[in-house]
Amino acid sequence: MTRLSVNINKIATLRNARGGNNPDVVKAAIDCERFGAQGITVHPRPDERHIRYADVISLKDIVTTEFNIEGYPDERYIELIKKVKPAQSTLVPDAPEVLTSNQGWDTIKHASLLHDVINELKKQHVRISLFVNTDLKMIDGAKKVGADRIELYTEPYASMYADDRDSAVKPFVEAARVARSLGLGVNAGHDLSLQNLKFLKQSIPWMDEVSIGHALVCDALYLGLENAIQLYLRELK
Repeated sequence: MTRLSVNINKIATLRNARGGNNPDVVKAAIDCERFGAQGITVHPRPDERHIRYADVISLKDIVTTEFNIEGYPDERYIELIKKVKPAQSTLVPDAPEVLTSNQGWDTIKHASLLHDVINELKKQHVRISLFVNTDLKMIDGAKKVGADRIELYTEPYASMYADDRDSAVKPFVEAARVARSLGLGVNAGHDLSLQNLKFLKQSIPWMDEVSIGHALVCDALYLGLENAIQLYLRELK
């Protein structure tokens, strides 16, 4: 089974645009789970432009499915993981100023950093996933630094999907196969939608998890949150 983890960052973006607490991200997380989501993902950034660090603390004892906290492993992020102890920590190589994640780790260049951070976080009994591109050397590097899973950065797949879905998915299938052969779990995320999710799942049926936020929240504006989540779950069956 491929789990659906709903990224609620965009819920927080909407709240922050007006101030106050509407919509309530804690209630949104509870409702996402009630509507069938099998995980909740958040990605706090240093400027707190969507999910705030205080939100993550508030969600700590609320999320009953798998809680996944994404982020660049600076000191504040590491301390947050130690405090919350989520099911999964997904390490991303984002610079503070980027709008959204736009590349995977160079697990060779940053091997020392990743090795030390992963060793530290694993003391908290947290699963570690590394955000990576489909470069097979980077996947091998993820294994060497001690990651439990990779999360494939799927924006290139989403961008090519409408023109040539077979060519678009091919490097992702190969990357997932290599990861599986190394004993790594496989997650995927970024620009996945109701249009392209099913084919990715069919092509990589052993995926452990997909993390979807932007497209799902956009769909929820028209369909309602419950219906949107159910439709995404249907694409994963």
